[in-house]
Amino acid sequence: MTSPARGAGRQGVQRDMGQKTLRVIVHIDGGARGNPGPAGAGVVVLDAGDGMALFEGGIFLGRATNNVAEYKGLLAGLKAAGELHAAEVEVVSDSELLVRQMTGVYRVKNPGLQPLARRARELSEGFRRCTFRHVRREENTRADALVNQAIDQKRNVEDAVGLALH
Repeated sequence: MTSPARGAGRQGVQRDMGQKTLRVIVHIDGGARGNPGPAGAGVVVLDAGDGMALFEGGIFLGRATNNVAEYKGLLAGLKAAGELHAAEVEVVSDSELLVRQMTGVYRVKNPGLQPLARRARELSEGFRRCTFRHVRREENTRADALVNQAIDQKRNVEDAVGLALH
């Protein structure tokens, strides 16, 4: 895969970008081995129309908690969708906590998560529409695999190299 700004799927993306009609599904995941421990985040951005993967990446985070890793995955996913000039974003996560916090059902009480949640809200407001959906872990396997690949290799994998998470 290539970054959102380059690649084989670029022509279709450019067509949609110009019309500001691109709808994407962003699968995110985060994980830590130990809490805290070695951590990573995974992002898969799909074209909602045809299911084509527009971006995939795993981000190695070093030492972090599971919840921080989940939010770092969210930030990377929203950034990738923004770089693709998506108009509508559906974020799919197996973290019930993150989804409930982002939809306002739960407050973000953890001081370490508050700036990440604030930044995620800012990024999500840049889209015409941004929704969040919780799924079971079995429905988020590709993002999960990217998390584990990044942790195992102790480096960013695939397209994630160019993503800035701050």
